[in-house]
Amino acid sequence: MLVNTNINRIENLKQGPTYALITVLASFALLTLFLSSSVIFDWFGIRVKEGNYVLFVVWANFVSSIIYLASSYGIMKSKAWSYKALGMSAIILIIALIGLFIHINSGGLYEIKTVGAMFFRIGLTLVFAFLAYYKIEKWN
Repeated sequence: MLVNTNINRIENLKQGPTYALITVLASFALLTLFLSSSVIFDWFGIRVKEGNYVLFVVWANFVSSIIYLASSYGIMKSKAWSYKALGMSAIILIIALIGLFIHINSGGLYEIKTVGAMFFRIGLTLVFAFLAYYKIEKWN
C-alpha cells in the first residue's frame, strides 16, 4: 500500500508541469491564432493598428498557432509527433525570419517590433519543443 501511494505521488508531481505546459502552449496558440487571423482577415480593425506588418510573417504565425494547438493535444496524449511538430513550427518561423531580413534589406516596410517578436516566438517555440520532448521521452 505504501509503495502504491508513493507511485501515485510521483505521477501527480509529473502531471502538474504537464498541465502547466499544455495550458501555456494552448493559451499562446489561441492568442497567436486570434492576433494573426485578425490581421489576415482584418477583424476588429486590428490590421490598421498593426502598422507596417509583413504578411508572410503573419501567415507563418498563423500556421504556427495551429501547430501549437495540435501539439498541446499531442502532449496531453504523450505523442512523439507533438515535439516534432513544434520543431517544424520553429523551422517555419526561422524561414519567415530569414524572409523578413531579405524583405528589410530590399527596402520593404516593416515594424521594428516584428524582428524582436520573431526572435521571441522562435525561442519560445524551441522551449516548448524541448519541454514536450522531455515530458514525452524522458518521463514516460
